[in-house]
Amino acid sequence: MNTTDNNDIDTSAAAGANSTHFGYETVTGSEKVKRVMGVFSSVASQYDLMNDLMSGGMHRLWKQRMFSVAAIGAGSRVLDVAAGSGDVAIGLARKMGPSGRVVLTDLNGPMLAEGARRVIDAGLLPGRADCIQSDGTRLSFADNSFDCVTIAFGIRNFLDVDAGLREFYRVLKPGGQFLCLEFSRPVLPLLDVIYDAYSFNIIPLLGEKVTGDRASYQYLVESIRRFPDQGRFEKMIRGAGFDLVKHENMTGGVVALHRGYKI
Repeated sequence: MNTTDNNDIDTSAAAGANSTHFGYETVTGSEKVKRVMGVFSSVASQYDLMNDLMSGGMHRLWKQRMFSVAAIGAGSRVLDVAAGSGDVAIGLARKMGPSGRVVLTDLNGPMLAEGARRVIDAGLLPGRADCIQSDGTRLSFADNSFDCVTIAFGIRNFLDVDAGLREFYRVLKPGGQFLCLEFSRPVLPLLDVIYDAYSFNIIPLLGEKVTGDRASYQYLVESIRRFPDQGRFEKMIRGAGFDLVKHENMTGGVVALHRGYKI
């Protein structure tokens, strides 16, 4: 496995935005980049444990659904953006088999290092999985490079979501598939009330007890509420050039799996 550490990534264009949001706070673009990096650096080593605790293990089922609809097979080349601890990339690599290749990319160094460790532990040989530190809104890959681009629970942290979507479209091969797993809006009656009560009262408390970092998990909850709902996000995906765009609600809309294709 090759690991490339781009410590000189130029985020100046994105960071130069006048104002944006960090959870419920209004901040400058550069401040958001700095604070999001701090959040994930803080939680990297316990990221998977917290995902299990917060979702009751459901995140594994949501990701299995993503794997099942991924249009990949032997010899496919896949890019997993905001790859985090590497669990999505590992699942995709196993679906493709030994002739497939998955590239993990993440802007956050500690998270990518955790992903690299997990990929090695999974026994993926060099050439089957590579880790490259890169900004998801300014990917360091050529046009038409990948058969599939995936991102799970990461795009809401982007400073410029539209720029990220355009980059995903650019690096996909014609006929390629985009898959995005993200928290969304509950669609079942009363589920939104229950979900809000759980999210704002339990998740930050879990973060405090398990990681000693309540603030990061408070941000994560707020970032979910700030992200566009299923319909609005579909429009953004289409606006980036994708066709055949649709979504699938899971757990009553708490999570949605979005799909699009580069035709």
